[in-house]
Amino acid sequence: MKYIPYFIGRTLSRYPVLLVVFCLSMASCKDDFLEEKPVASLSSEVVLSSKAGFESYITALHMSAREELGKFDSFGWYINQQMGTDIACSGENAAANFRNYDTYLTSATQVVQRYWDWAYSDMLLKANTIIVYANKPELNGIWANEAEKNAIIAEARFFRAYTHNFLANLYGSVPIVDTIYAGPKTDFVKNTREEVYQSARADLEFASKWLPATVVKANEGRVVKGAADHLLSEVYISLKQYDKAVESASLVINSGIYSLMTTRFGSEKDLPGDVYSDLFKDGNQNRSSGNLESIFNWQFEDQTPGGQGGNNGNYLLRAWAPFYINVKDPDGKPGMVIVDSLGRGVGWVRPTNYFLYNLWEDNWSNDIRNSRYNIRRDHYYTNPASAYFRKMVEKSHYAKLDTFQMLYPTLRKVEGKVGKSGNNTTGRTFKDVMVYRLAETYLLRAEAYMYKGDLEKAATDINKVRLRSQAKPVLASKVNLDYILDERGRELITEEPRHRTLVRTGKLVERVRKYNMRADTRATIQDKHAFWPIPQTAIDANFSRKLEQNPGY
Repeated sequence: MKYIPYFIGRTLSRYPVLLVVFCLSMASCKDDFLEEKPVASLSSEVVLSSKAGFESYITALHMSAREELGKFDSFGWYINQQMGTDIACSGENAAANFRNYDTYLTSATQVVQRYWDWAYSDMLLKANTIIVYANKPELNGIWANEAEKNAIIAEARFFRAYTHNFLANLYGSVPIVDTIYAGPKTDFVKNTREEVYQSARADLEFASKWLPATVVKANEGRVVKGAADHLLSEVYISLKQYDKAVESASLVINSGIYSLMTTRFGSEKDLPGDVYSDLFKDGNQNRSSGNLESIFNWQFEDQTPGGQGGNNGNYLLRAWAPFYINVKDPDGKPGMVIVDSLGRGVGWVRPTNYFLYNLWEDNWSNDIRNSRYNIRRDHYYTNPASAYFRKMVEKSHYAKLDTFQMLYPTLRKVEGKVGKSGNNTTGRTFKDVMVYRLAETYLLRAEAYMYKGDLEKAATDINKVRLRSQAKPVLASKVNLDYILDERGRELITEEPRHRTLVRTGKLVERVRKYNMRADTRATIQDKHAFWPIPQTAIDANFSRKLEQNPGY
């Protein structure tokens, strides 16, 4: 305000009337005369002022949810929610993940902090921002009706519930964060685990009421009512409200929208395989493929808007498949090269022998989940330069192999096609990932029935899943929590966050000690590892109030 540009000064000096007007205007202006009002800012105030802006925020929230799978690479969900459990262990000797529970799970470990930060700084921040802004009275005019507004809020509240449930199933008692803050907050307190579940329950009940039953093909991947009811059934079990858990699961099962797939379908239905293998073929995860079992998916389309490209994508094959390209033939020469159909795994996560052998003992040949289309137990040399090209890798060759990381029975559900880049060295696919599907809904309802003491109905639900797999039906007298966890392993390996399932059911320590095949893992897990520690960074940042550490850490 002190310096008037030269050309303005000369103009005003020549026209005194203009000079008077200019001076009066200067005298009347306020201190905010030079405050900028950027019209292209992507602040929440600007973006969340239209329905299109809320849709953009919802898209960002879905992206953050998808990043649970592989945002952290070696710290990702596909490793740290699977490895170190009853059905999976570390396949790579250099991998520290859960080799020693006591040194891997500390309050200073990166993985402990990164999951916490993903939940609080990413998921809850985005979800709460949507909820707070959508409820502002001055924005009521952007909505066609109350239902349209509530549908947006319901989607955000689903993810808020998902995240609080995630935290309760990993860390136990944690702070509930259900709003946004204008400045730093340094006095959080831990809520009880039950209070966290109750918060998730309230959010999911709202989501169930206002989410759409289905979405159009263009919006596949968006959250629907069935996803809320599915998760609500799990949360009710955690709250020991078993009748409500049955009711919520039944809303999904009896909706007429979903059904277990029992006939061949999708992109490879005319090729050798079975209906279980069809569920995991490229392009078969969404309802548009004919998959009526799928409830909620993470979308990983290759090099499309909102999809993935380059070295990003679905990491499951890279983590779970063996590092077969390091295998030598009996002459000591390279026996393997990368084959498109096998991808390039690195053997980070290896199924335990308990999963690969014990879980199939009574149904080895009839359960299609153990068929050659779903577990690759025979391997062949793939290097054309080898004298053993296309010959089977015989057990007599194993003495020269690292069969812990380089070669072991492979779960074929993680296999997929190379991306559009044609680069098959990344070990990644771009196949969508089913987060919830109806088979798990049946197993959740069976769990609720089991807790109620109604073993007949529990067995009926389990046998719905087993019948599709052509497995022998289970007798009601055999149903208990361990049997349900075994069946979840057979049906959902690589799909469910196994670590969190075992924490939720209180079975982590017991089953790791009993079934994990690594002696160091079995020896180091302690009772305190029933929950992860609270990150020290979170405790230090909360300096106005003591944030209690979990017992034993």
